[in-house]
Amino acid sequence: MSDADTAVLARLRAVRGFVLDMDGTLALGDRNNRGIRALPGAVEFVQLLVERDTPFCVFTNGTVKTPAQCADALQQAGFPVPDDAVLTPATSAAEIFRRRGHRRVMVLGGKGITEPLEAAGIETLPPLRGTTADAVFAGWYRQELTFEALEAACFAVLEGAKFYSASQSPYFATAEGRTLGTSRAISAVVRDVTRARVTVVGKPALQALQASARHLGVPAPELAVVGDDPELEVPMAHKGGALAVAVHTGIGHAESFRGLPEELRPHLDLADMGSLATLLVKG
Repeated sequence: MSDADTAVLARLRAVRGFVLDMDGTLALGDRNNRGIRALPGAVEFVQLLVERDTPFCVFTNGTVKTPAQCADALQQAGFPVPDDAVLTPATSAAEIFRRRGHRRVMVLGGKGITEPLEAAGIETLPPLRGTTADAVFAGWYRQELTFEALEAACFAVLEGAKFYSASQSPYFATAEGRTLGTSRAISAVVRDVTRARVTVVGKPALQALQASARHLGVPAPELAVVGDDPELEVPMAHKGGALAVAVHTGIGHAESFRGLPEELRPHLDLADMGSLATLLVKG
């Protein structure tokens, strides 16, 4: 084992908390995030964290479910996660909206977004033409998306609303293969029409890692971020100085980081969560 490998393993064992991805890392569901099943070694890894009393949370870019519903789905799939273990872009969005004084937010999304925002005291508005809003937030909006909703979002932004997106990742992992993310598709239209800046509130935004760190009570540099998407978890970890861990059970694979400079690669590049559990307890 090289000195570099030894240093990474020592850092892994010194980690004080974990931020885990959901789809493609812990579990896979269908294209509507239903019927999830655990991926190899994932339940055992989470059980190891529970047994060690190591703080962890699950940050998913999915917004079809509320954080509590995501936690329930993981519990039903056999994961020993607490009811408050899951964070989503709605979690970090609520923090950002409160800080920036956005009180009325037009939402292109469902209850997975509106319920957490309303619980934070933010008024959510449907995408209807003529609606005045401080911000527009695009998330999972697959079945309900209409041209009228896109038009309402564009005009709200043209009239001064700031535009936010849950994610700009083109795909997310499902048991049926890669599925197109609606946040990026909606953002492409709004950005093209309005020329507005798109602010991402989910991964890989630093705000998402900071929200996780506050939730866990652990500074970001003392966390490990684990995920399957080369465009999400690894870049976010590097932005916050956290340990970056990639697994190959979703979007990414063994060649995903080949040719990239060292500062863009994961510190650990592993087959699955079971491999991470083995490293965590080894020697």
